[in-house]
Amino acid sequence: MTRHAGQYIASTTLGEEVKAFVPDDLPPANPPLDPASYVDLNRGAELALARLNGVTGLVASVRWLMYGALRREALLTSQIEGTQATLTDLFDVEADIVVSNPDDVEEVANYLKAFRYVRENLHDPKGLPISMRLLREAHRLLLDGVRGASKQPGEIRRSQNWIGGTRSGNASFVPPPAEQLPDLLSRLEHFIHDEESSLPPLVRIGLVHVQFETIHPFLDGNGRIGRLLIAALIEQWGLLRAPLLCLSGYLKRHQQEYYRRLSAVRTGGDWEGWTRFFLEGVAEAALEAEESVIDIATVIHRDRTRLMDSGNAAPATYGLFERLPSMPRFTVESACKSLGVSFPTANAAIKTLIGLDIVAETTGKKKNRRFGYQAYIDRLSR
Repeated sequence: MTRHAGQYIASTTLGEEVKAFVPDDLPPANPPLDPASYVDLNRGAELALARLNGVTGLVASVRWLMYGALRREALLTSQIEGTQATLTDLFDVEADIVVSNPDDVEEVANYLKAFRYVRENLHDPKGLPISMRLLREAHRLLLDGVRGASKQPGEIRRSQNWIGGTRSGNASFVPPPAEQLPDLLSRLEHFIHDEESSLPPLVRIGLVHVQFETIHPFLDGNGRIGRLLIAALIEQWGLLRAPLLCLSGYLKRHQQEYYRRLSAVRTGGDWEGWTRFFLEGVAEAALEAEESVIDIATVIHRDRTRLMDSGNAAPATYGLFERLPSMPRFTVESACKSLGVSFPTANAAIKTLIGLDIVAETTGKKKNRRFGYQAYIDRLSR
C-alpha cells in the first residue's frame, strides 16, 4: 500500500536548485505499518537471536567470539563502502606486521574504535546514551586520519549533500537541507527513546536505520554509522548479550536490494518491504553467527585437546594457545609482548604449537617469520 513518506522541498547547492527529501516522523502513518509484514518474521528473527545467545556458552570466553565477530562486521561494513581489505590484513596490522594496503586497513580499524567507544558509553552508567552526541563522536573516530578526514568528522553537515550522480542536479537522492537536520535528528532520538512504542524492538531498529540513512546527517560515513547504530541498539535493547551478529555480511551479499529497499521507502513509503528485508537479514545473519560459534568452538576444543594430550607443553605454550582466538596472526616479538616472556621462551612455545599442527609459519623464511592460527582464520573468513 502506497503511503506518504515525506515531502520534497526546494534546496540550492553549488548554485543549482534541487528538490530535497524531508522524511515524515517515525513510526510510519497514514496507514500505519501493517503487522502482517512483520509479526511472523519478527518472531523468527528474535528466535534466531535467542539461539545465538544460547550457543555462546560453548566457548570459554565470549571475548573470543566478540574478537572475530566485531572484526568481520567492521570489515564487511567497510567493504560495502568500497574499502579493500581482508581479515588477515587486519590481524596482521594488530600484530605489527606490515601490510600492502595500510590505508584501507586503517578505515576498518577506525570502525572498531568507533564501535568500542559507543559500547563503552552504553555499558557505563555515567556514559552517553544512544544520541547524536554519541554518534558524532563515533563519526569523529571513524574518519580520523582516513578518507573522509576532510568531511567535517564529528560534525553534523552544514551544507547540502546528495547520493549518486556527479552533482546534485543528477543525483539519485538528495537528503534534507542542512537547516532541517537539528529538528529531524531530535525527533529521531525521541522515537529511539519512546518507551511507549508498541512496535517490536527489531522492527523499530529497522525503521531507525532507514530514517538515519534518509536524513544523512554527515558529509561522509553515514552508511557505516547507520549500521553501527543497528548493532548498538540490538545489544542495548537486550536482543543479544554481546555483539556477535554480522548483519553487514547479509547487506553486502544483497547490496543492490539493500539500496533498492531504502529507496522504495523514500519514493513510495514501502516500509513493509524494507521491514521484511531487514528481519529476514537479521534471522539469516543470526543463523550464520550461530554456525560460526559452533565451528569455532569445535576447532578450539579439538586443538586444546591435542595440546593437553601432548603431555609435555610448557606453561607459555598453554598461555599462547589461549591467546590465539584473539591473536590469530603473530610474530615471535608480538608473542613475547603478549605473554611477557623472553624471546627463547616464546619461540619454544610457537615451535610446540607448530609441531602439533595448531599454528603454521606463513612466510617460509628463517627471518621475520610470521605465524597464524589458520583453521580459526578460515572459519571466520567464510
